Amino acid sequence: MRIFLFAALAATLAAQQSAKKRPSPEAGDDKRGYTDTPQIPGQTWKVHDAARPRPPKIAPGLPLPSAQPPADAIQLFNGKDLSQWVNVMRGGTAQEPKWRVENGYIEIAPRTGRLVTKEKFGNCQVHVEWMVPVGSDGAGQGRGNSGIELMGRYEIQVLESFENVTYADGQAGSIYGQWPPRVNVSRPQGEWNSYDIVFEAPRFEAEKLTKPAYVTVVHNGVMVHHRQEILGAAIHRRVATYKAHEPEEPLSLQDHGRPVRFRNIWIRRLKPYDGQ
Repeated sequence: MRIFLFAALAATLAAQQSAKKRPSPEAGDDKRGYTDTPQIPGQTWKVHDAARPRPPKIAPGLPLPSAQPPADAIQLFNGKDLSQWVNVMRGGTAQEPKWRVENGYIEIAPRTGRLVTKEKFGNCQVHVEWMVPVGSDGAGQGRGNSGIELMGRYEIQVLESFENVTYADGQAGSIYGQWPPRVNVSRPQGEWNSYDIVFEAPRFEAEKLTKPAYVTVVHNGVMVHHRQEILGAAIHRRVATYKAHEPEEPLSLQDHGRPVRFRNIWIRRLKPYDGQ
C-alpha cells in the first residue's frame, strides 16, 4: 500500500514540479526584480517587476499563543511526527520524509524535496506557522525561502521579509509572481509568523477553466489578500496559467534549499455553503 501511495503521489506531482522551476540561490536568484519579464495580464506590472512598489511595512500585533485546531480540522503536524506527509523529489520521486522534527517544529532538510500531504484537498481553510531561523543568510529569494503550495501549485510565499528585500510579488505573503501582499507584516528571524488561508479551488470542465481559484490570506493577524483571484500556477519569471487538474490535490511545503521551520499545521475542508 505504501509503495502504491508513493507511486500515485509521484505521478500527480511530477507535472507540478515541471511547472515551477526556480534557480537555486547559488544560481543567482537573489535579484530585487527584473525588467525583461512578460506583462501580467490586467496589471500595470511585469512578472517580478523591479519597479513595482514594495508594500508598506507595518508592525503586527502581539504574537498570539499557538492555538489548538478546531474540532473538525485535520491536524497535519502535531509537533511529533510526519505521518501525514511524504517527501517528493524534483522529478516526482516520493520517499519517506527527510525533514527534521524536533522541539515541536519541522525544519526543512535542504534539497530533500517538497513535503507533501498524503491526503488531497480542494476548498479549504489552512493554518500554518513558520519561522526563519536566526542567522539565516542569503539575499532576496535566497533568504528563508519556502512556500505554502495549495494543491501543489498555487503558492503563498514564505520568505524573510522583515529586513530582506526582493521583488514585490515574491516577498512573504505574496501570491507568488502575481500579487504582492497589501502590507508587509513580517516578523524578524527567530520569531514565529502565522498564515491563515481560505482557498477556493478552481473548476474545470474537461480541459477548460470555468472558475479561477481565489484566496484570502491573513498574515500575523492582518489581512493581506481578500478573495484575490489567482491567475494560475506559480512559476518563476513567466505569466501564471492554468492547466486542468483533479478537484482535490495535495498541499505541499516548498524546499528551496534553505532551512525554514513550521509548526501547528492544520486544515479544514470547506463544503459549499447552503445558507442553513
